[in-house]
Amino acid sequence: EMTARMGVVTGKGLSDLIREEFGLRITFLMMTLLVVVNLTNIMANFAGVAGALQLIHVSRYVSVPLAAAAVWLLILKGSYRSVEKIFLFACLFYVSYIISGILVKPDWKEAAIYSVRPVLLLEAAYIQMLIGMVGTTIAPWMQFYLQAAVVEKGITTKEYASSRVEVVVGCVMTSVIAFFIIVSCAGAIYSVQPQNISSPAEAALGLRPLGIYAFLLFAAGLLNASLFAACVQPLSTAYSVCEGLGFESGVNKRFREAPIFYWLYTLLILVGAGVVLIPGVPLVRMILLSQVINGVLLPFVLIFMILLVNKRDLMGEWVNSRGYNLAAWTTVVVMIGLSLALTGIGLRGA
Repeated sequence: EMTARMGVVTGKGLSDLIREEFGLRITFLMMTLLVVVNLTNIMANFAGVAGALQLIHVSRYVSVPLAAAAVWLLILKGSYRSVEKIFLFACLFYVSYIISGILVKPDWKEAAIYSVRPVLLLEAAYIQMLIGMVGTTIAPWMQFYLQAAVVEKGITTKEYASSRVEVVVGCVMTSVIAFFIIVSCAGAIYSVQPQNISSPAEAALGLRPLGIYAFLLFAAGLLNASLFAACVQPLSTAYSVCEGLGFESGVNKRFREAPIFYWLYTLLILVGAGVVLIPGVPLVRMILLSQVINGVLLPFVLIFMILLVNKRDLMGEWVNSRGYNLAAWTTVVVMIGLSLALTGIGLRGA
Protein backbone atom coordinates (compact mmCIF):
# COMPACT_ATOMS: atom_id res chain seq x y z
CA GLU A 1 0.00 0.00 0.00
CA MET A 2 2.89 2.38 0.76
CA THR A 3 4.44 1.89 -2.67
CA ALA A 4 1.09 2.35 -4.42
CA ARG A 5 0.53 5.56 -2.44
CA MET A 6 3.99 6.88 -3.29
CA GLY A 7 3.46 6.10 -6.96
CA VAL A 8 0.13 7.94 -7.02
CA VAL A 9 1.33 11.01 -5.10
CA THR A 10 4.78 11.46 -6.69
CA GLY A 11 4.22 9.96 -10.14
CA LYS A 12 7.62 8.26 -9.82
CA GLY A 13 8.85 4.71 -9.29
CA LEU A 14 10.47 3.51 -6.07
CA SER A 15 14.01 3.23 -7.48
CA ASP A 16 13.60 6.68 -9.07
CA LEU A 17 12.74 8.14 -5.64
CA ILE A 18 15.65 6.32 -3.97
CA ARG A 19 18.04 7.87 -6.52
CA GLU A 20 16.62 11.38 -6.08
CA GLU A 21 16.53 11.29 -2.28
CA PHE A 22 19.57 9.13 -1.39
CA GLY A 23 21.92 9.52 -4.36
CA LEU A 24 23.16 7.45 -7.28
CA ARG A 25 25.76 5.46 -5.32
CA ILE A 26 23.22 3.98 -2.88
CA THR A 27 20.78 3.42 -5.73
CA PHE A 28 23.41 1.56 -7.78
CA LEU A 29 24.21 -0.69 -4.80
CA MET A 30 20.51 -1.39 -4.20
CA MET A 31 19.89 -2.13 -7.90
CA THR A 32 22.89 -4.49 -8.02
CA LEU A 33 21.54 -6.44 -5.04
CA LEU A 34 18.06 -6.43 -6.55
CA VAL A 35 19.29 -7.82 -9.88
CA VAL A 36 21.18 -10.64 -8.13
CA VAL A 37 18.23 -11.50 -5.88
CA ASN A 38 15.67 -11.29 -8.67
CA LEU A 39 17.83 -13.43 -10.94
CA THR A 40 17.68 -16.23 -8.36
CA ASN A 41 13.90 -15.79 -8.31
CA ILE A 42 13.68 -15.98 -12.10
CA MET A 43 15.72 -19.20 -12.05
CA ALA A 44 13.32 -20.57 -9.43
CA ASN A 45 10.32 -19.69 -11.59
CA PHE A 46 11.66 -21.56 -14.60
CA ALA A 47 12.46 -24.43 -12.23
CA GLY A 48 8.76 -24.41 -11.32
CA VAL A 49 7.79 -24.55 -15.02
CA ALA A 50 10.15 -27.48 -15.54
CA GLY A 51 8.83 -29.32 -12.49
CA ALA A 52 5.17 -28.82 -13.38
CA LEU A 53 5.49 -30.02 -16.98
CA GLN A 54 7.67 -32.98 -15.99
CA LEU A 55 4.46 -34.37 -14.48
CA ILE A 56 3.08 -34.86 -17.98
CA HIS A 57 6.46 -36.14 -19.21
CA VAL A 58 7.59 -32.95 -20.96
CA SER A 59 11.36 -32.57 -20.72
CA ARG A 60 12.74 -29.40 -19.15
CA TYR A 61 14.82 -28.99 -22.32
CA VAL A 62 11.56 -28.44 -24.19
CA SER A 63 9.35 -26.73 -21.59
CA VAL A 64 11.81 -24.13 -20.31
CA PRO A 65 12.89 -22.72 -23.72
CA LEU A 66 9.23 -22.56 -24.83
CA ALA A 67 8.23 -20.80 -21.59
CA ALA A 68 11.12 -18.35 -21.92
CA ALA A 69 10.12 -17.52 -25.50
CA ALA A 70 6.47 -17.06 -24.48
CA VAL A 71 7.13 -14.62 -21.63
CA TRP A 72 9.65 -12.70 -23.76
CA LEU A 73 7.21 -12.28 -26.66
CA LEU A 74 4.37 -11.28 -24.33
CA ILE A 75 6.19 -8.17 -23.15
CA LEU A 76 7.99 -7.40 -26.40
CA LYS A 77 4.84 -7.49 -28.53
CA GLY A 78 2.18 -6.48 -25.99
CA SER A 79 0.99 -3.13 -24.68
CA TYR A 80 0.49 -2.26 -21.01
CA ARG A 81 -3.28 -2.84 -21.28
CA SER A 82 -2.98 -6.21 -23.01
CA VAL A 83 -0.30 -7.42 -20.58
CA GLU A 84 -2.43 -6.27 -17.62
CA LYS A 85 -5.43 -8.24 -18.91
CA ILE A 86 -3.33 -11.38 -19.34
CA PHE A 87 -1.94 -11.00 -15.82
CA LEU A 88 -5.45 -10.58 -14.39
CA PHE A 89 -6.61 -13.70 -16.25
CA ALA A 90 -3.62 -15.66 -14.94
CA CYS A 91 -4.61 -14.69 -11.37
CA LEU A 92 -7.82 -16.72 -11.76
CA PHE A 93 -5.80 -19.93 -11.93
CA TYR A 94 -4.57 -19.43 -8.36
CA VAL A 95 -8.01 -20.71 -7.34
CA SER A 96 -6.68 -24.17 -8.24
CA TYR A 97 -4.59 -24.09 -5.05
CA ILE A 98 -7.71 -23.44 -2.96
CA ILE A 99 -9.54 -26.37 -4.56
CA SER A 100 -6.46 -28.59 -4.22
CA GLY A 101 -6.17 -27.69 -0.52
CA ILE A 102 -9.83 -28.59 0.05
CA LEU A 103 -9.42 -31.93 -1.75
CA VAL A 104 -6.54 -32.80 0.59
CA LYS A 105 -9.14 -32.91 3.42
CA PRO A 106 -6.92 -31.59 6.20
CA ASP A 107 -7.82 -31.26 9.85
CA TRP A 108 -9.22 -27.72 9.51
CA LYS A 109 -9.31 -27.11 13.25
CA GLU A 110 -5.62 -27.94 13.57
CA ALA A 111 -4.76 -25.89 10.48
CA ALA A 112 -6.61 -22.87 11.89
CA ILE A 113 -4.98 -23.16 15.32
CA TYR A 114 -1.43 -23.38 13.99
CA SER A 115 -2.03 -20.54 11.54
CA VAL A 116 -2.28 -18.14 14.48
CA ARG A 117 -0.27 -20.11 17.06
CA PRO A 118 2.80 -21.46 15.28
CA VAL A 119 5.39 -23.66 16.96
CA LEU A 120 8.64 -21.68 17.05
CA LEU A 121 11.93 -23.57 16.85
CA LEU A 122 15.47 -22.23 17.12
CA GLU A 123 16.71 -24.40 14.27
CA ALA A 124 18.42 -23.17 11.11
CA ALA A 125 16.06 -25.01 8.75
CA TYR A 126 12.97 -23.68 10.54
CA ILE A 127 14.18 -20.05 10.61
CA GLN A 128 15.24 -20.36 6.99
CA MET A 129 11.72 -21.48 6.11
CA LEU A 130 10.20 -18.57 8.07
CA ILE A 131 12.37 -16.04 6.25
CA GLY A 132 11.54 -17.69 2.93
CA MET A 133 7.81 -17.67 3.64
CA VAL A 134 7.85 -13.92 4.32
CA GLY A 135 10.22 -13.36 1.40
CA THR A 136 7.88 -15.03 -1.06
CA THR A 137 4.77 -13.28 0.31
CA ILE A 138 6.17 -9.73 0.58
CA ALA A 139 8.95 -9.98 -2.00
CA PRO A 140 11.17 -6.92 -2.61
CA TRP A 141 10.54 -7.03 -6.36
CA MET A 142 6.79 -6.66 -5.73
CA GLN A 143 7.30 -3.26 -4.12
CA PHE A 144 9.23 -1.94 -7.10
CA TYR A 145 6.87 -3.46 -9.66
CA LEU A 146 3.68 -2.24 -8.00
CA GLN A 147 4.88 1.36 -7.80
CA ALA A 148 6.15 1.27 -11.40
CA ALA A 149 2.82 -0.18 -12.58
CA VAL A 150 0.83 2.48 -10.71
CA VAL A 151 2.96 5.20 -12.33
CA GLU A 152 2.69 3.75 -15.84
CA LYS A 153 -1.06 3.30 -15.44
CA GLY A 154 -1.32 7.00 -14.55
CA ILE A 155 -3.44 6.64 -11.39
CA THR A 156 -4.19 10.00 -9.73
CA THR A 157 -4.94 10.88 -6.11
CA LYS A 158 -8.64 11.08 -7.02
CA GLU A 159 -8.53 7.44 -8.15
CA TYR A 160 -6.37 6.29 -5.25
CA ALA A 161 -9.26 5.00 -3.12
CA SER A 162 -10.14 2.32 -5.67
CA SER A 163 -6.46 1.54 -6.21
CA ARG A 164 -6.02 1.06 -2.46
CA VAL A 165 -8.95 -1.37 -2.40
CA GLU A 166 -7.23 -3.34 -5.18
CA VAL A 167 -4.01 -3.49 -3.18
CA VAL A 168 -5.74 -4.56 0.06
CA VAL A 169 -7.82 -7.23 -1.71
CA GLY A 170 -4.68 -8.44 -3.46
CA CYS A 171 -2.82 -8.72 -0.13
CA VAL A 172 -5.68 -10.63 1.49
CA MET A 173 -5.95 -13.01 -1.46
CA THR A 174 -2.18 -13.54 -1.39
CA SER A 175 -2.43 -14.69 2.23
CA VAL A 176 -5.40 -16.94 1.46
CA ILE A 177 -3.61 -18.55 -1.50
CA ALA A 178 -0.43 -18.97 0.58
CA PHE A 179 -2.46 -20.73 3.29
CA PHE A 180 -3.91 -23.23 0.81
CA ILE A 181 -0.51 -23.82 -0.81
CA ILE A 182 0.84 -24.75 2.63
CA VAL A 183 -2.15 -27.03 3.23
CA SER A 184 -1.66 -28.68 -0.17
CA CYS A 185 2.06 -29.18 0.38
CA ALA A 186 1.43 -30.61 3.85
CA GLY A 187 -0.95 -33.06 2.21
CA ALA A 188 1.75 -33.97 -0.31
CA ILE A 189 4.41 -34.52 2.35
CA TYR A 190 2.20 -36.52 4.73
CA SER A 191 -0.13 -38.24 2.23
CA VAL A 192 1.29 -41.66 3.07
CA GLN A 193 4.13 -41.01 5.48
CA PRO A 194 6.48 -38.07 6.12
CA GLN A 195 8.84 -37.64 3.17
CA ASN A 196 11.32 -35.15 1.78
CA ILE A 197 10.36 -33.27 -1.36
CA SER A 198 13.31 -32.93 -3.76
CA SER A 199 11.47 -31.51 -6.77
CA PRO A 200 8.28 -29.54 -7.50
CA ALA A 201 6.96 -32.58 -9.34
CA GLU A 202 7.25 -34.71 -6.20
CA ALA A 203 5.02 -32.27 -4.30
CA ALA A 204 2.25 -32.76 -6.86
CA LEU A 205 2.85 -36.52 -7.10
CA GLY A 206 2.52 -36.74 -3.33
CA LEU A 207 -1.10 -35.65 -3.75
CA ARG A 208 -1.95 -38.47 -6.17
CA PRO A 209 -3.05 -40.86 -3.37
CA LEU A 210 -5.54 -38.17 -2.30
CA GLY A 211 -7.17 -38.08 -5.74
CA ILE A 212 -6.29 -37.26 -9.33
CA TYR A 213 -7.96 -33.83 -9.14
CA ALA A 214 -5.86 -32.68 -6.17
CA PHE A 215 -2.76 -33.75 -8.08
CA LEU A 216 -3.74 -32.08 -11.37
CA LEU A 217 -4.94 -28.84 -9.77
CA PHE A 218 -1.73 -28.47 -7.76
CA ALA A 219 0.33 -29.07 -10.90
CA ALA A 220 -1.75 -26.52 -12.85
CA GLY A 221 -1.34 -23.98 -10.06
CA LEU A 222 2.42 -24.54 -10.00
CA LEU A 223 2.69 -24.05 -13.77
CA ASN A 224 0.55 -20.92 -13.74
CA ALA A 225 2.35 -19.35 -10.77
CA SER A 226 5.76 -20.11 -12.28
CA LEU A 227 4.91 -18.72 -15.72
CA PHE A 228 3.25 -15.66 -14.19
CA ALA A 229 6.23 -14.84 -11.99
CA ALA A 230 8.73 -15.68 -14.75
CA CYS A 231 7.16 -12.84 -16.70
CA VAL A 232 6.60 -10.33 -13.89
CA GLN A 233 9.95 -10.61 -12.09
CA PRO A 234 12.28 -9.80 -15.00
CA LEU A 235 9.83 -7.04 -15.93
CA SER A 236 9.98 -5.65 -12.39
CA THR A 237 13.78 -5.80 -12.41
CA ALA A 238 14.01 -3.98 -15.74
CA TYR A 239 11.64 -1.28 -14.46
CA SER A 240 13.61 -0.85 -11.23
CA VAL A 241 17.07 -0.67 -12.77
CA CYS A 242 16.07 1.66 -15.60
CA GLU A 243 14.17 4.01 -13.27
CA GLY A 244 16.98 4.02 -10.73
CA LEU A 245 19.75 4.68 -13.27
CA GLY A 246 17.78 7.10 -15.44
CA PHE A 247 17.05 4.98 -18.53
CA GLU A 248 13.77 4.93 -20.44
CA SER A 249 11.41 2.14 -19.38
CA GLY A 250 7.88 0.91 -19.94
CA VAL A 251 5.88 -1.77 -21.73
CA ASN A 252 4.15 0.92 -23.78
CA LYS A 253 7.50 1.98 -25.28
CA ARG A 254 9.01 0.25 -28.31
CA PHE A 255 12.37 -1.52 -28.30
CA ARG A 256 14.19 1.41 -29.92
CA GLU A 257 12.66 3.83 -27.40
CA ALA A 258 13.77 1.83 -24.33
CA PRO A 259 16.61 -0.47 -25.48
CA ILE A 260 18.22 -0.91 -22.03
CA PHE A 261 14.83 -1.85 -20.54
CA TYR A 262 14.18 -4.56 -23.13
CA TRP A 263 17.76 -5.85 -23.29
CA LEU A 264 17.85 -6.26 -19.51
CA TYR A 265 14.48 -8.04 -19.59
CA THR A 266 15.80 -10.35 -22.31
CA LEU A 267 19.10 -11.07 -20.53
CA LEU A 268 17.38 -11.96 -17.25
CA ILE A 269 15.12 -14.45 -19.03
CA LEU A 270 18.02 -16.02 -20.95
CA VAL A 271 20.20 -16.45 -17.86
CA GLY A 272 17.33 -17.55 -15.60
CA ALA A 273 16.10 -20.17 -18.05
CA GLY A 274 19.62 -21.22 -19.04
CA VAL A 275 20.69 -22.13 -15.50
CA VAL A 276 17.67 -24.42 -15.06
CA LEU A 277 18.77 -26.37 -18.17
CA ILE A 278 22.05 -27.34 -16.50
CA PRO A 279 21.85 -31.09 -15.67
CA GLY A 280 21.58 -31.92 -11.98
CA VAL A 281 20.43 -28.48 -10.81
CA PRO A 282 18.53 -28.97 -7.48
CA LEU A 283 15.20 -27.34 -8.31
CA VAL A 284 13.58 -27.26 -4.85
CA ARG A 285 16.76 -26.03 -3.16
CA MET A 286 16.99 -23.28 -5.79
CA ILE A 287 13.37 -22.24 -5.20
CA LEU A 288 13.76 -22.15 -1.40
CA LEU A 289 17.08 -20.31 -1.48
CA SER A 290 15.67 -17.61 -3.76
CA GLN A 291 12.85 -16.88 -1.30
CA VAL A 292 15.22 -16.81 1.68
CA ILE A 293 17.36 -14.24 -0.15
CA ASN A 294 14.16 -12.27 -0.77
CA GLY A 295 13.45 -12.28 2.95
CA VAL A 296 16.97 -11.12 3.81
CA LEU A 297 16.78 -8.19 1.34
CA LEU A 298 13.22 -7.21 2.29
CA PRO A 299 13.94 -5.15 5.47
CA PHE A 300 16.44 -2.95 3.62
CA VAL A 301 13.90 -2.20 0.89
CA LEU A 302 11.29 -1.49 3.59
CA ILE A 303 13.64 0.94 5.34
CA PHE A 304 13.93 3.02 2.16
CA MET A 305 10.16 2.84 1.66
CA ILE A 306 9.39 4.00 5.22
CA LEU A 307 11.89 6.86 5.06
CA LEU A 308 10.51 8.02 1.70
CA VAL A 309 6.82 7.75 2.55
CA ASN A 310 7.37 9.85 5.70
CA LYS A 311 9.02 12.75 3.87
CA ARG A 312 6.40 15.49 4.13
CA ASP A 313 8.02 17.58 1.38
CA LEU A 314 7.61 14.57 -0.90
CA MET A 315 4.26 13.14 0.23
CA GLY A 316 2.49 16.12 1.83
CA GLU A 317 -0.63 14.97 3.67
CA TRP A 318 -0.13 11.40 2.40
CA VAL A 319 2.61 10.49 4.91
CA ASN A 320 2.22 7.44 7.17
CA SER A 321 0.28 7.56 10.42
CA ARG A 322 2.02 6.56 13.67
CA GLY A 323 0.23 3.22 13.74
CA TYR A 324 1.27 2.51 10.18
CA ASN A 325 4.90 3.33 10.99
CA LEU A 326 4.80 1.10 14.07
CA ALA A 327 3.61 -1.87 11.99
CA ALA A 328 6.18 -1.19 9.26
CA TRP A 329 9.15 -0.80 11.61
CA THR A 330 8.08 -3.90 13.55
CA THR A 331 8.23 -5.89 10.30
CA VAL A 332 11.73 -4.55 9.64
CA VAL A 333 12.97 -5.45 13.13
CA VAL A 334 11.46 -8.95 12.99
CA MET A 335 13.00 -9.71 9.58
CA ILE A 336 16.43 -8.43 10.60
CA GLY A 337 16.13 -10.44 13.83
CA LEU A 338 15.33 -13.63 11.90
CA SER A 339 18.26 -13.05 9.55
CA LEU A 340 20.62 -12.50 12.49
CA ALA A 341 19.27 -15.61 14.23
CA LEU A 342 19.84 -17.68 11.09
CA THR A 343 23.38 -16.31 10.80
CA GLY A 344 24.10 -16.97 14.47
CA ILE A 345 22.84 -20.55 14.34
CA GLY A 346 24.83 -21.14 11.16
CA LEU A 347 28.05 -19.82 12.73
CA ARG A 348 27.47 -21.85 15.89
CA GLY A 349 26.93 -24.97 13.81
CA ALA A 350 30.11 -24.30 11.86
